Amino acid sequence: MGQPKFNPVRDVISGAIMAATSVPQLIAYAETVGYAGYRGLTTAGAPLLAWGVATGSPWMNAGVTSLTAVMAKVDLGGEAYVAKYGEDEYVNLVSAYSLYIGIASIVMASFGFGTLAQKVPGAVKTGFKWGCELGVLASALPNGLYAFGSNLKANVAKSALGEVVKSVKAVVPGATGVNGVSNILYAATNPQTWDPLPAVIFFSCTLFVMKAKNFLPKWMPPGSEVVIATAAATVFSVYTEYDGGVVGEIPTISSDRGISFFGGIVKIPIEVMDLKTLLD
Repeated sequence: MGQPKFNPVRDVISGAIMAATSVPQLIAYAETVGYAGYRGLTTAGAPLLAWGVATGSPWMNAGVTSLTAVMAKVDLGGEAYVAKYGEDEYVNLVSAYSLYIGIASIVMASFGFGTLAQKVPGAVKTGFKWGCELGVLASALPNGLYAFGSNLKANVAKSALGEVVKSVKAVVPGATGVNGVSNILYAATNPQTWDPLPAVIFFSCTLFVMKAKNFLPKWMPPGSEVVIATAAATVFSVYTEYDGGVVGEIPTISSDRGISFFGGIVKIPIEVMDLKTLLD
């Protein structure tokens, strides 16, 4: 393909579009992993900046992914951990989990596991992908079809599916995926329990993002449909006093905290976690 030509205007537009499309993803995937949506926004900047400085390839980019969010929540028992220890401690746990995964990935890459992964049968990869996508769908349904996610879980617990979940877990305690499957089945078969306004927003935005490329102007860069859908839903929420689930106010940190450069002239309002404490 060759080296891409540098075009300041095009590159700035592409960067702005990618950053804008990451906003709803960062919020959604933070909630998918099991904590407040605003944390996805407050923690993404530093890693993405570090990646941009570290990589020398114009073809590589770093972004968020729903698959790892779902896997982290399942592996760590997110809901139960938050209920027992609180969200702040869960954030520390996810941070340590992510750090160890990074270390393990470097070690595996050093031993050539990337070549080994190429030998995995296609059926395995397809099954893994479908399983993860069902997990993502199960995570999206509570806030997508119901004003508040707890409504879906409470409804499932009271239904016949709730008894099925208990029976399956009694036999196979590690079958955490049964919760997501039961949520999907209940939501799909009981549309009368949906909250109308969140459901309309959910389906409208989903269809628009899926079909927008068929009617949006060709000069608009990829990702524009995500920005438009997010902006429209946000404007609607602001001007109609939407009372469903929202991201909410983002907490601020003290102006004295964060990282300072040039004698305090430039301040980046981020908190750096203590590595030793994180690994203990």
